[in-house]
Amino acid sequence: MENNIKKFYIETWGCQMNEEDSEKLSGMLKISGYEKTDNKKSANLIIFNTCCVRENAEQKVFGNLGALKSVKEKNPDLIIGICGCMMQQDDMANTIIKKFPFVDIIFGTHNSHMLPEYLNRVKQEGKSIVEIWDKEKGIVEGLPVDRLSKIKAFVTIMYGCNNFCTYCIVPYVRGRERSRTPDDIEKEVRELVEEGYKEITLLGQNVNSYGKDLSPALDFADLLLRIDKINGLERIRFMTSHPKDLSFKVIEAVRDGEKICEHIHLPVQSGSSRLLKKMNRHYDKKYYI
Repeated sequence: MENNIKKFYIETWGCQMNEEDSEKLSGMLKISGYEKTDNKKSANLIIFNTCCVRENAEQKVFGNLGALKSVKEKNPDLIIGICGCMMQQDDMANTIIKKFPFVDIIFGTHNSHMLPEYLNRVKQEGKSIVEIWDKEKGIVEGLPVDRLSKIKAFVTIMYGCNNFCTYCIVPYVRGRERSRTPDDIEKEVRELVEEGYKEITLLGQNVNSYGKDLSPALDFADLLLRIDKINGLERIRFMTSHPKDLSFKVIEAVRDGEKICEHIHLPVQSGSSRLLKKMNRHYDKKYYI
């Protein structure tokens, strides 16, 4: 390799949360001396950040892993890692190892911050690492982020979900709701503004639940108005909102905030109250309208 610089390639499937997770993986790898490449063939490290919500997610992952078998045979020093929501599913890691024994690192959504350590262990020990934390262990702050855009940025305000909709796997693969402190969120946004960012999107599986686990209490509307006061920021967006938790206070914050975009991503899911009840959505057609 030119200048002996190790190169990494990350492929991401799924939602905006997965995209932000990949930005953090990329940030950690760059700090560790790796260089990013869009050419899979030139990479020393290939990581697949997986999703288990979107259709055909497993087939995509299995197909991509299968295609790497011959690549790994030709280049045994290539490190292959797989992470994300799909790995949190019961027995999925064992399935991967059985089908694709050449995979070097398998980790989940709760321990992605451990990637640099896993890389060192693979290089030193020369054997595969499978480590899936089945439970969230708090929020790790201060991870480096390699953002794709220089103008717009994702800022996660909370992790996990407590809703348990009947069709959704998110509470099981992302854990229960954990809110970041408003101070940590504001600090990140201010740093982004200092770097020249003009627009941020606040992320969470259900941003309207923000702050329910914090002490002292603070809700999402309070956070929006707090971020709205940051000089230099021009646009604030957020996603995703759960209809059952969308308050008039949030609607008024969108109305009154100078920088909060007048745009709410509010899933419908169904126009049938009977189906909404079966989905465990906690609202009906009348309430939604």
